[in-house]
Amino acid sequence: MTKRDVFEYALVRVVPRMERGECFNAGVIVYCRARSYVAARIHLDEARLLALDPKADAAGVRAALRAVEGVCSGGERAGQAAGDDAGRRFRWLIAPRSTVVQPGPVHTGLTADPEAEVERLLDLLVR
Repeated sequence: MTKRDVFEYALVRVVPRMERGECFNAGVIVYCRARSYVAARIHLDEARLLALDPKADAAGVRAALRAVEGVCSGGERAGQAAGDDAGRRFRWLIAPRSTVVQPGPVHTGLTADPEAEVERLLDLLVR
């Protein structure tokens, strides 16, 4: 039997107009402490974005979503979080915020392959 580790994940949501409270999933962040793994996968449905807000800044939303991926990847792309470990970067990304790009609640599971898990969750919950 393959060893499975606990992982945590949160959806990345886009809320085009805060006053309306409408949102849709645009990505997923997966963190596995046992493997020091954190990654995000993003899929922005621009048609859905523009259906909720025809004046939405799609380029700005894409940039914010790329920043989430950058923080996960660490290094230079992570900006001020570059020196932080995977757990600190995940916790920073899942902190509540009132912006167009927001984290959803954190959920947990077991996985033998966190990298495959992030792709599976993106397909299941976002695409």
